Amino acid sequence: LKQVFNKDKTFRPKRKFEPGTQRFELHKRAQASLNSGVDLKAAVQLPIGEDQNDWVAVHVVDFFNRINLIYGTICEFCTERSCPVMSGGPKYEYRWQDDLKYKKPTALPAPQYMNLLMDWIEVQINNEDIFPTSVGKCKEEVL
Repeated sequence: LKQVFNKDKTFRPKRKFEPGTQRFELHKRAQASLNSGVDLKAAVQLPIGEDQNDWVAVHVVDFFNRINLIYGTICEFCTERSCPVMSGGPKYEYRWQDDLKYKKPTALPAPQYMNLLMDWIEVQINNEDIFPTSVGKCKEEVL
């Protein structure tokens, strides 16, 4: 298990919500509804009186944390040798483009693609212009 939680690998620690903030309370409400076995449609429905952007932001961060945890548990089985292509089955190949190092869509081994993807998502989530920590200030055009 030590390898799964090694920060130098692909696992990243969860992004936390500050206790006592409205986003923390929304996160607790989201966790409670998702863990209760209720209808998913009802679980993600915007609570009355809450800001839609804040609610979406909480779920985006939770989704990232869950995917990150899942990927952390399987990354040792998908190496550049065993997974030389990032694909979605035999019909789909994913290519990386970031307009920085990879200016054109580039085929990469799955682990390298996933590392770049998780890094990119983490930068987006930590960008105050996209996901501000002050409640009610998300840019609608980004989400």
